[in-house]
Amino acid sequence: MARADLDKHPTDVRRMFDGVAKRYDLTNDVLSLGQDRRWRREVIDAVDPQYGERVLDLAAGTGTSSEPFDERGARVVPCDFSLGMLQVGKKARPHLPFTAGDGTQLPFADATFDAVTISFGLRNIVDPLAGLREMRRVTKPGGRLVVCEFSHPTWAPFRTVYVEYLMKALPPVARAVSSAPDAYVYLAESIRAWPDQAGLAALVAEAGWTSPEWRNLSGGIVALHRAHA
Repeated sequence: MARADLDKHPTDVRRMFDGVAKRYDLTNDVLSLGQDRRWRREVIDAVDPQYGERVLDLAAGTGTSSEPFDERGARVVPCDFSLGMLQVGKKARPHLPFTAGDGTQLPFADATFDAVTISFGLRNIVDPLAGLREMRRVTKPGGRLVVCEFSHPTWAPFRTVYVEYLMKALPPVARAVSSAPDAYVYLAESIRAWPDQAGLAALVAEAGWTSPEWRNLSGGIVALHRAHA
């Protein structure tokens, strides 16, 4: 299967990410025009990892998002349900404890982590609300949640241009640089169908997290949501 449908069947989505794993980081860099590096820095600053803290980096893929936590002295656990992603990541970053896990059934005990973060992966979980509840379960009381996810641009004219880019320009660019370009059609559709900033904040609160708030990045293309257990 080259493209997952919007029902997000876990097996289909897993196969999709297995297929894009080898060139995933390069493709993201090209498609985001390099903005993904800035977004990762914003996530690190929002989590503010302290030395020795345990951090769960969910939907970590190849571990690109996890390595900065390790460099700051946190005990980061990169977790993903795509074995293809984990295999590529382990070859590149053998010092990180990559762990296979489903976002709706995390393989960790209650209250294990000081902070949990997920970047551009929540919308790919088959049940995002269940995923957010699982993240809260494995977070210590008072611990932090940081969600970095595509959102809705705040300026209406730009929002129209952005949607046009997603649906028309993104697929041909992906064909030039990705190992499985059809998968990016699914990703574009999943971004367009995703809730806006306030909608995601409401979902975070429904999952039991307290004081959800968000900050827009790149004009609302991405939103950084934060909350506490």
